[in-house]
Amino acid sequence: MNTESSTSPSLSRLQRQLGSGLFVVTTEVSPPVSADVTEFIARALPLKGLATAVNVTDGAGAKTHLSTLVASHFLLQNGIEPILQMTCRDRNRLALQADLIGAMALGIRNVLILSGDSPKVGDQPDTKAVGDLDSKMLLATAHRMRAEHTLPSGTEIKGNTGLVLGAADMPVDPPPDWNPAGLLGKLDAGANFAQTQFCMDMGIVRRYAKRLLDLGIAQRLPILIGVCPIPSAKSARWMKEKLFGTIIPDDMVARLEAATDAREEGKKICVEILRELATIPGIAGAHIMAPVNPSVVPEVIAAAAVTGLKRADVK
Repeated sequence: MNTESSTSPSLSRLQRQLGSGLFVVTTEVSPPVSADVTEFIARALPLKGLATAVNVTDGAGAKTHLSTLVASHFLLQNGIEPILQMTCRDRNRLALQADLIGAMALGIRNVLILSGDSPKVGDQPDTKAVGDLDSKMLLATAHRMRAEHTLPSGTEIKGNTGLVLGAADMPVDPPPDWNPAGLLGKLDAGANFAQTQFCMDMGIVRRYAKRLLDLGIAQRLPILIGVCPIPSAKSARWMKEKLFGTIIPDDMVARLEAATDAREEGKKICVEILRELATIPGIAGAHIMAPVNPSVVPEVIAAAAVTGLKRADVK
């Protein structure tokens, strides 16, 4: 991962740890549909000191909530490092560039760039998606803004333009001729890390990571695997069927089905997976998503005790 000195105060905690070869654990919180952030902060505070950084979701499910930029600012004020999610769905390039400058001004350094869920799946399906830029184009724009201190128009951006840019990926069990063109494109556009869709099959993760190492990608782009403390077999089946790209092995569903307490079993499985991920060369960390049961995430991170360990592929 290309960084300046890992002790530089301008770097985010996430970038310092990734640059130092440490295993990181990120997670996410959703901003409220509220002008009062008290409850939102109370939900996020248990993650302080446990998660390396915390994604603030941007219109997840194509639904309206408190501005992600504002919510990220409140996390930062409370000592929690945010990862600002920014989707291409809702804003044109001028508004996206304005929000990137806003993040710079607020000291929000981590930005995860996504396409965004289709408005058709949300609660206002007549909404028109903007899509002025796609995620790779927005990555390239943000990279130029931070590197050249200018807008695409050539106008100078004053102040600290430091950003740590993230992208999304979808693990696969790579066939012999597999070419991760999308991931390579995001890396070339300026991505500093990638978070993936749920992949709870460690055999597939090992083969995916090995291929990324063989191709020289994992050495340049830290990969954080998406995992979940699945609360029930019903939830596992729904994820497999409804969330595109989700990988959950059948024996894991059966294990949840047979458990006396499926919620506790789901937490136990997630802890086991986190510990195994920390042993896999080519994997830089994990991203925990628990939209149904977010309150269990601090317990899972604490029990796994993998944050800050030296990565398996770092000597």
